[in-house]
Amino acid sequence: MPTEHDQPATHAEGTDAAPLAGKHPAPPCALVIFGAGGDLTKRLLMPALYNLSSDGLLDEGMQIVGVNHGARETSDFRDELTQSLRKFAADRASTFHTSQLNEKAWNWVVERTQYFAGEFESDDTFEGLKQLLSTIKTGNVVFYLAVTARFFKPIVEHLGRAGLLKEENGNFRRIVIEKPFGTDLASAKDLNAHILSYANEQQIYRIDHFLGKDTVQSILAVRFANALFEPMWRREYIDHVQITAAETIGVEGRGRFYEQTGAFRDMVPNHLFQLLGMIAMEPPNSFDAETVRDKKAEVFDAMKPLTAQDVVFGQYEKGPAGPGYREEPDVAPDSQTETYAAARVFIDNWRWAGVPFYLRTGKRLAARRTELSVQLKTVPFRLFRDTPVDRLTPNVLTLRIDPAHGTSFDFNVKVPGPVMEIGAVRSSFDYADFFAERANVGYETLLYDCMLGDETLFQRADSIETAWAAADPVLHPKDGPLPVHGYAAGSSGPAEADALLAADGRAWRPLVDTRKKED
Repeated sequence: MPTEHDQPATHAEGTDAAPLAGKHPAPPCALVIFGAGGDLTKRLLMPALYNLSSDGLLDEGMQIVGVNHGARETSDFRDELTQSLRKFAADRASTFHTSQLNEKAWNWVVERTQYFAGEFESDDTFEGLKQLLSTIKTGNVVFYLAVTARFFKPIVEHLGRAGLLKEENGNFRRIVIEKPFGTDLASAKDLNAHILSYANEQQIYRIDHFLGKDTVQSILAVRFANALFEPMWRREYIDHVQITAAETIGVEGRGRFYEQTGAFRDMVPNHLFQLLGMIAMEPPNSFDAETVRDKKAEVFDAMKPLTAQDVVFGQYEKGPAGPGYREEPDVAPDSQTETYAAARVFIDNWRWAGVPFYLRTGKRLAARRTELSVQLKTVPFRLFRDTPVDRLTPNVLTLRIDPAHGTSFDFNVKVPGPVMEIGAVRSSFDYADFFAERANVGYETLLYDCMLGDETLFQRADSIETAWAAADPVLHPKDGPLPVHGYAAGSSGPAEADALLAADGRAWRPLVDTRKKED
């Protein structure tokens, strides 16, 4: 939860925006973005800062320093950011809920933004940055590493050696690190050990943008703010859980990156495990950051290590949705990189013993969908005439994260008429029907929380390592690499993934819902 800060925060008065109800502006700070010329900065960080400015959640003392290689004038950098944001707003009006910028809010941000040229591994860069920060009134600084993973260690090392991570006079110094946080257990341990030799755990904010989505955070609200769910949230009532992150796009020109990463490393030990942690965690005594993170850490610690029998890899081939992965630019013609991964996960604790968690993620699938489905056990007794238990629709609570935002529940009712016939129905709600939509790119909450010092949505070193420990046997199998099965682009994935669940007497939730939706 929010911590420290003797310095009073004043909202961005120049934007004509009052802070959101129940919120106060973040404390004054300097946000130093390494990799300021990159896609992440232009498409996500600056739009998020613009939205925070529009909502009055940034302090008048806010300053932004963009660090990148190559000389350029601050005025040119500002113009580049402005052009990028205008295009972003026009292309993604649904994200901003308008195609027109709030000029006053954006000018407030851009006027506080300056460019600093420097190489990420040069001592001169950090000495110059130290001098620049000494001229900024606030002593609070957030260093955001919007760079490729190979720069994480050298940047943190140089920050530490330059004395830029020292917290003095009640001021904070924080580091935000993007994924991938390691590529396996050994590399994650090495990275943690390195950065923790220059900063303490409370200064490090390992970011997972999935956790910035309102609908992901809503998982905790659904579970712990409703008496309806918690009594049945256990092995006695839940048959299994499915977590899906399906995409219709391919690698989109990122073949070189994907060849080194693959779907499993890219999605499972971080994004999908984080969703699993929120679904499976024990109720915390409070929403204090460490209490919540302790409960999630307990889940990862109880996860059984994955085996080859628990995992299916797939790679999209030419199909209705387009060419195959091996035909993509910068992909080897004989590539064995997986673009699809499914896993069966078990948690060995009192609440979840014996309940499988099925995870799947993939490119070029039949639909874009991120959701969690909790399926309850079927009724134990054949009560209704001519309606066998195995034909009853299972009760399923589905939390829809992307692109639809909402919740649905499948259950059974009597079909109207003189005969006792059971029919399946669905009750659902969409966020847009109850709440005003807000401009959001997924980073607003994370940036705001980092400035406040709220670590609830950020990953801790122990959780990172226990998640990789569960995944490591699949990444380094004793009997050689796992087979990669083909699936047609535009399908629901490889048949072997269906067989993974069929062997347990279960089936994946369909990616394409063919049921008619009544008005």
